[in-house]
Amino acid sequence: MDRDELAFAGVVRLAEMVRAGDVRSRELVELFLGRIERLEPELNAFRRVMAERALADAQQADSRHDAGDDRPLLGVPIAVKDTEDVVGEVTAWGTDAHGGAPAREETEIVRRLRAAGAVIVGKTNTPELAIIGATEGPAFGVCRNPWNTDRTPGGSSGGSGAAVAAALVPAATASDGAGSIRIPAANCGLVGLKPQRDRISLAPAREHWHGMSVVGFETRTVADTALLLDVAAGPAPERSYTEAAARPPGALRVATSTRPASPTPVGAEVKRAVEETAGVLRSLGHRVEERDPDYGNTVANAVIARYLRGVHDDAGAVPRPERLQRRTRGFARLGGTIPPAAVDWARRAEAGHAARINKLFDEFDVLVTPTTGRPPVGATQWEGLGALRTLLGLANVYPFTGVWNHTGQPALSIPAPSPSEDGLPIGVQLVGPPDSEGRLLSLAAQLEAEIRWPERRPPVS
Repeated sequence: MDRDELAFAGVVRLAEMVRAGDVRSRELVELFLGRIERLEPELNAFRRVMAERALADAQQADSRHDAGDDRPLLGVPIAVKDTEDVVGEVTAWGTDAHGGAPAREETEIVRRLRAAGAVIVGKTNTPELAIIGATEGPAFGVCRNPWNTDRTPGGSSGGSGAAVAAALVPAATASDGAGSIRIPAANCGLVGLKPQRDRISLAPAREHWHGMSVVGFETRTVADTALLLDVAAGPAPERSYTEAAARPPGALRVATSTRPASPTPVGAEVKRAVEETAGVLRSLGHRVEERDPDYGNTVANAVIARYLRGVHDDAGAVPRPERLQRRTRGFARLGGTIPPAAVDWARRAEAGHAARINKLFDEFDVLVTPTTGRPPVGATQWEGLGALRTLLGLANVYPFTGVWNHTGQPALSIPAPSPSEDGLPIGVQLVGPPDSEGRLLSLAAQLEAEIRWPERRPPVS
């Protein structure tokens, strides 16, 4: 296997190769560090590269392998979003307003990755306080999409998305408070699962953005996502996610919809992506029918209340608030207009909203929607704009994701059968009822075998 093939092999294959002795962890870390050195100036996917530490950890992984250790991720390099704590490293959250002190304990997802044998190679870029659906800001610059560096990889996990798409790492952690796993997956041609709320612990935090946020991964394949979910999730289901992804889904009842929860124009290319996906699903024996969920009239208000008040709370907690960028301070002021009573209403309304929307799953097993309202926008689309104009822009480009953070159920973005007219990835979103990650992974794996998106590689790679 040549070095490019090795770089794009993915988590599952690399773990198998390390386990079999076909490749050493240090060799993999050196490979990816070399790719980072070559491509990072063009992409700006990383806030911090931990080269020396990663090489030392790889050496230790090789020694463990020689001693018979067979942990599931032993020696596999992985990056973490710079919202996750790594002992001895600063967690910047995309801002200069952090306190500058290195973390003294690790976020639970990082701890579980390390316990499974993964080697952390660096921390990926994110917009300030992970607020927006692009990855740019004055603290750490503009992160660019390897499919077209004039476009955004999305956000807020854009650094993770760009790094995985360009094979700077085989996988990276991500977080999602209103779409921030799924949007970069859609923009970068990746698999991005927003798991069920509380599936992966946020510890030491209890929750984030008033229950909206979850953590997960950006990967190239469904099998990689399934394995990482097995490692990171809480109590295991009866059948592992890896087993679920490998099992045929059977004939499913699939609803398709291109109508978002709020009145927003949707691009023709993303509508076509859903239609093409529907055609593939029919060819695989699934029953597919157009059906819009009953979103109601107030679900978007609930999403905005939880999101903006969450941003306000985060901005108020930074050690050096005077260093926040102007746009972030504007978001914080907008969030300050959301009284705690409105957040309480939104949280109480969640059960009713979820019950009404999820009636669709009495008739259907899976819902398919666009992930985003249009293909990737410019890399600096909202740079220099104020909070309100940015918020309105985000709502127009990303109207399909936040509702599922409010209801808490799983939603998975995968690449559509065809790219946009100018060759950019487009994502389609698979949504299931509560606790349906296994079903979504099984269906996504079947689509992956048919569409074969892991074979696609961006120009910057």
